[in-house]
Amino acid sequence: MSETSKRAIISVSDKEGVVEFAEALVELGYDIISTGGTAGVLDRAGVKVERVEHLTGFPEILGGRVKTLHPKVHAGILARDLPEDREQLKRLDIKPISLVAVNLYPFRETVARPGVTLAEAIENIDIGGPALVRAAAKNYTRVTVVVNPNRYRQIIQELREKGEITLASRFSLAREAFWHTAVYDSAIASYLYGIDLPEDRPDVAQQAGVQKFPSRLLLPLVKLADLRYGENPHQQAAFYREDTVYHYGVAGARQFQGKELSFNNILDLDAALRVVSEFEVPAAVVIKHNTPSGVACAPNLVDAFRQARQADPVAAYGGIVGLNRTVDRDTAEALTETFFEAVIAPAYSKEALSVLSGKKNLRVLSTGEFADLRKELDVKRVSGGFLIQDADQADSNFERLRGEGKVVTRRAPSDAEWEDLFFGWIVVKHVFSNGIVLARERKTVGIGGGQVSRVDAARIALEKAGEKARGSVLASDGFLPFPDTIEKAAECGVTAVIQPGGSIRDEEVIAAADKAGMAMVFTGRRHFKH
Repeated sequence: MSETSKRAIISVSDKEGVVEFAEALVELGYDIISTGGTAGVLDRAGVKVERVEHLTGFPEILGGRVKTLHPKVHAGILARDLPEDREQLKRLDIKPISLVAVNLYPFRETVARPGVTLAEAIENIDIGGPALVRAAAKNYTRVTVVVNPNRYRQIIQELREKGEITLASRFSLAREAFWHTAVYDSAIASYLYGIDLPEDRPDVAQQAGVQKFPSRLLLPLVKLADLRYGENPHQQAAFYREDTVYHYGVAGARQFQGKELSFNNILDLDAALRVVSEFEVPAAVVIKHNTPSGVACAPNLVDAFRQARQADPVAAYGGIVGLNRTVDRDTAEALTETFFEAVIAPAYSKEALSVLSGKKNLRVLSTGEFADLRKELDVKRVSGGFLIQDADQADSNFERLRGEGKVVTRRAPSDAEWEDLFFGWIVVKHVFSNGIVLARERKTVGIGGGQVSRVDAARIALEKAGEKARGSVLASDGFLPFPDTIEKAAECGVTAVIQPGGSIRDEEVIAAADKAGMAMVFTGRRHFKH
């Protein structure tokens, strides 16, 4: 389309890099049109700007709600490179616009703030911005649209080297732009479906509450990587993260070294992260096939790691390690003593990274400060749909558990037993049901899980523990339906038990514990993991 000059409209909420971008466009011969706050920023930086009200001959009105919604803006963007479109623009004295740089009001950031009101949320719903973005993206064969400040450098470089933005680049930018508006609209819809307002006053300014499970739910996902394969080599797979404001967890982790992550690596790293993030004291876990083979807490990280590894040294080989403190040199050196697939932790010292670099195939990941993963909703795929639930939250407050747990045996647990019961109760929720954990001195000595009967899970845990079972405590993720588990545990020297309770044979189970001189605590809560 013939133009006397190149024209760009810039109207951004995120001002990062916008001055440098606009300056570069001016150097390349562009005239800049801008609105409100963006125009002010560019003006103060000395960038020559035509304000949109000068272009349209109409002022910004309604407190800025109406700025760019005008034919002289949208016709300039939507006009095709066709004789009839060029004729109409000429007749109406409308000049074409060839570049649109827009990002939207911070709706997601606003509604993420505690106590935000509905009125505040509504004012952060952008109208003109999405219209500009969609118009420019629709007309990508002629117009360049940019919604991501990280793209500015690429655009300027391409203009300098080629004199234009290629069609392939414009298509890529348009695709990104439509995703940008789709995610934006999904955030608005999810928020509005998620708030709970009084039926007689849906216009109230203060939201009354938030529905955890709204009637409609959208999950925008962004692909991080294609994976070599899925759980098995004949399955194709890819890794996605939620398109959220803040990236966290395994999907937001930084990989320092090692081979590409596999599907199973990612599952196991997530399991490791979820276990160690439960503890406030230094903690370590070794994960094998998405379940803990050993977990330990200690005054320092290296001791916690060594104890977690030693809990089941055979299973530890080739496993995944999770740590909840910055990895120091001593811990790094201990890690190199055994073959592991990967390790995940909040951070690593320079000395630790230097030590670990000697294990070139070891995948080393850091998450930064742990997010509270207990706030996440748990999503499980079923045929034709999804199951969504709260995260399973173990009581991570020792004093509260001790105060609310019901001692049902004649003997109450000792202080040391209480600490181990608390530890085992946190760990067992990460073991597949039926799950049994034996713990002593804040470390696991035997784990049995994924069995179709609870007594079989207990037998496996006791066999794993061997002599280490003597003096340990037992945590069960579900109630004990028969006395058999208590009897086997007592034979091996287990001294205390924590379980939900609630079996029709609770009295028989309690009697078996009393007969063995064991202490037993009922929590009233189970921790099934399917």
